[in-house]
Amino acid sequence: MNPSRLFILRPVATALLTAAVLLAGGVAYTQLPISALPQVDYPTIQVLTFYPGASPDVMASSVTSRSSASSASSRGSTR
Repeated sequence: MNPSRLFILRPVATALLTAAVLLAGGVAYTQLPISALPQVDYPTIQVLTFYPGASPDVMASSVTSRSSASSASSRGSTR
């Protein structure tokens, strides 16, 4: 006996099973936690560059700008 025949021959049981599944879904839906401002952890990357003896201007112009340009060209990254 295939499953569809079982449901066709017993329409009352099918209706009760459907009602039970809908009721269980409704109860489960009301138990879901809802938050106006959920805690989200955004993926971040931190890059530390060391260039001993360099001034801040040299670090900003030559090292930091190059490393940020190369990391920004990574697939899927945004600033």
